[in-house]
Amino acid sequence: MSVKDLLSKNIKALIIDVDGTLISGNNPILSNDIKHWIINSKKLFYTYLFSNNPSGKRIKNIADQLDIDFTYSGGKPSKKKLNKVLDIIPYSSNEIAIIGDRVFTDILVGNRLGMYTILVDSVDHYGKKIEKNNFQSIERCLAKIITGDLL
Repeated sequence: MSVKDLLSKNIKALIIDVDGTLISGNNPILSNDIKHWIINSKKLFYTYLFSNNPSGKRIKNIADQLDIDFTYSGGKPSKKKLNKVLDIIPYSSNEIAIIGDRVFTDILVGNRLGMYTILVDSVDHYGKKIEKNNFQSIERCLAKIITGDLL
């Protein structure tokens, strides 16, 4: 989704997942493409990292690369910690987009809180889309079955 598309939907803030969405599981460094997209997006949107990863040090390292605030051990799809973040963001939940690579954590919590949700493909060590992600494929298939969205 482009920045122009987000603005056309009246999105004013982005909450972004980290592992799988911005970096691969073992990589502590953002790719230049992803880093530049977020830095440019920060000029237009309130931007915040929200991760389930329990390593505060790891998520702080990523947040420091982008100079943005963050939450680690977020507990998605639980709403508890994300509600605390929404309290500090000066926009209503329908003006906030959550971006993540997992249906049953990122997208589910966003839907539960009335946010605009953006499901992205997981990224590899270089920040490039993983072409075949079996776990993500299964998760998307289950989501279609659960929601009755069968073709």
